[in-house]
Amino acid sequence: MFQPQTYSIAFSFMVITMFCWGSWANTIKVCQGYRFQLFYWDYVIGLLAGSIAWGITLGSMGASGRPFFADIAHADTSHILFAVAGGVDFNIANLLLVAAIDIAGLAVAFPVGIGLALIVGAVSSYVISPAGNPLLLFGGIALVTIAIIFDAIAYRLRETGPRTLSTRGVVISLVAGLLMGTFYPIVSKGMTGEGAPGPYAATLFFSIGVALCALPFNYLLMRRPLDGSAQVAMSGFRRARGSWHMWGILGGAIWCTGAVLNFVASRANIVGPAVSYSIGQGATMISAAWGVFIWHEFAAAPARSRKFLFWMFVFFLCGLGAVALAPIVGR
Repeated sequence: MFQPQTYSIAFSFMVITMFCWGSWANTIKVCQGYRFQLFYWDYVIGLLAGSIAWGITLGSMGASGRPFFADIAHADTSHILFAVAGGVDFNIANLLLVAAIDIAGLAVAFPVGIGLALIVGAVSSYVISPAGNPLLLFGGIALVTIAIIFDAIAYRLRETGPRTLSTRGVVISLVAGLLMGTFYPIVSKGMTGEGAPGPYAATLFFSIGVALCALPFNYLLMRRPLDGSAQVAMSGFRRARGSWHMWGILGGAIWCTGAVLNFVASRANIVGPAVSYSIGQGATMISAAWGVFIWHEFAAAPARSRKFLFWMFVFFLCGLGAVALAPIVGR
C-alpha cells in the first residue's frame, strides 16, 4: 500500500482531507427537494464504493505494508470490530450533522458541530497516541474553541426564524460534534497494534459499520424527523431524479476520499492521529466559506453578525496554523 514518507506529502493529504470533508455537504444543497434521509442512502453507497476504489488503487500500490486484500485477510477480529464501531459512531454523528445542516445551514452546523468534534477528537487521539508539540497542538485547539463561540454568536445575531427551531439546529450540531469527536480515536485504535489492518482496509471496515448502522438509524429518522416535518416514505427514493442519486453517491465518495487520506497520514510517524484529525477538521473553515460566500446564508444578516463571523475565520485560521506546525516544531 502507499504510505507517505515525508511530512510534506502527509500534510498535502491532510489538506485534501480538509477540502473533501468541508465540501461534500454541498451535494446536499444542490438536491433541493430531496429529503436528507433519502439522500443519505446514496451517500452510504458512495462511501462504500469509495473505500473499495481507494483500496484497489493506492491501497494496492507502494512498498509499505501489505496490499489491500492481503491486509483485509490479515486483520484480526478485535481490530476489525474497532473499525466497524468507529463507523457506527460516525454514522449516528453524521446523520445528526446532516439534520442540523438541513435546519441551520452549512455556515452554522459545520463550525459548531465539527469544531466541537475537533476538540474532542484531537484531545482523545493525543491521549491514545501522543505526537507533536503539545503547546502548539492544544493552543491551536483553544483558538478553534474561541472561533466556535464567535460562530455561535454570529448565528444568534443572524436569527430571524422561530427561536425554538433555531435552537434545535444548534443543539443537534453540538450532539453531533460530541459523537463525531469520538469516532476517530476508535478507528485509530483499530489501526494500532499486532493484527491491525492498515488505513485502506480499516476504511472499508469503517464503511461497513456506517452502512450497518444506517439501516436502523436512518430509517428511524425517516419515521421521526428531527425538524418536526412529515415522515419520509421510501417511495420518494425510487421517484427521485437520477441526478439526485448521482450527487448523493458523489457526496459519499468525496467524504471517503478525505477519510482514506487522513487515515493514511495519521500512520506517518511524524504526524500522529491527533494532528492528522485536527488539520482534517479544518473542514469547518471550508464549509463555512461555502455557506457564506457561495450559498449566501448570511446575506441578510446584520453587520454585527458578519463581524463575529469574520473573527471566527481569523481565529480558526490561526488555530489551524498552530496545529499544522505542531509536528515539526521541537517539543
